[in-house]
Amino acid sequence: MKIAYFDCFSGAAGDMIVAAALDACADADNLRTQLASLTLPEVTIQIEKIKKNHLAATSFHPQLTAPAPSHRYLPDILAIIQAGQLSDTVKTQAAEIFQNLARAEAKVHNITPEQVHFHEVGAADAIVDIVGACVALESLAIEKIYCSALTVGTGTVKCAHGTLPVPAPATAELIKGIEIRLSNIPFELLTPTGAAILTTLADSFGPPPAMKIQTIGYGAGQRDLPETPNLLRLIIGQTTGQSDTDTALDYSTHPDLVTILETNLDDATGELIGYITEQLLIAGALEAFCTPVTMKKNRPGTQITVICNPADSEKLQHLLLLESTTFGVRHYNCRRTTLAREHQTVQTPFGPIRIKIGSLQGRPITASPEFADCQKAAQAHHVPLKSVITAALTAYQKP
Repeated sequence: MKIAYFDCFSGAAGDMIVAAALDACADADNLRTQLASLTLPEVTIQIEKIKKNHLAATSFHPQLTAPAPSHRYLPDILAIIQAGQLSDTVKTQAAEIFQNLARAEAKVHNITPEQVHFHEVGAADAIVDIVGACVALESLAIEKIYCSALTVGTGTVKCAHGTLPVPAPATAELIKGIEIRLSNIPFELLTPTGAAILTTLADSFGPPPAMKIQTIGYGAGQRDLPETPNLLRLIIGQTTGQSDTDTALDYSTHPDLVTILETNLDDATGELIGYITEQLLIAGALEAFCTPVTMKKNRPGTQITVICNPADSEKLQHLLLLESTTFGVRHYNCRRTTLAREHQTVQTPFGPIRIKIGSLQGRPITASPEFADCQKAAQAHHVPLKSVITAALTAYQKP
């Protein structure tokens, strides 16, 4: 199996990812052709061989040739991606990267992803970086992507929202649950665009897997760093001894680390348990559910299980201790894998309904109508809920 390993010893940015892939022999002509199909007349790209601290590398630099919009919304960016002459895989990956970035920005600003103003990352060069990374990696025929721990700098960075600490808030949101390396270099080493690309496309983070190295590419950053070359290393290799079964079971399109919280109760009412579960979800739990258990002295009880981001575990643990009758909470980290997700709105006789689509390696494999949309439409049109669900699936499945 052909794999790629990003060694982020000096951090990562979108242009560095594209440059590293080009230095590892990605098809530059194909990249130019596909990027030219985007409706971005205000940007051109420059690719050149340079040196950083005497090490040869490739530089990928989008350049503005005309005034660009000061900001774009997520639907604007997704429309640009969908209109381009790109493969379905590239469109799916690029859209998912921007959607993940929008969710991070939305969390930071307490708004919806659709309301996010993409300032720096919404500029034409960032669209080129993200689409370019997907195109370049596709041309390398990579089957699986691995990444090192992510190196971040120190100090502050100036952006549209003022002077902010490094890593920037959206970057910090994107890398929750992922191992990072601290650095005393007083610059932003990991950009939001770089973090979004790697956390979306990488199958796992950590040391490099066993492989036979075939190609090594170096992508240059725009800044010159003291003592350390501002480079991103991309190692292309071939794994050996992996069975077809192992590959077939690889459903990981977006792996991440989550924290599991558990507590058992045998002296709480159903009303209290229902209230606690609702409050956990409001407070940011990814999932909160209850399981009947048998406890000491054969007492019937309830186990409350919470799945959450590691950064939210302390807050949710405090909520469990405060609101429930428990004397303690178990907690542990585990890995989960999720399909790449996106929403598509379909038109039905009962109005527009959002469909949640799960994709594996760029191919949709499951779709489910959003229950809240179906419930609202059923109540508004006085029809059975199952009729709305059937209509939504029928509309989605139409060629």
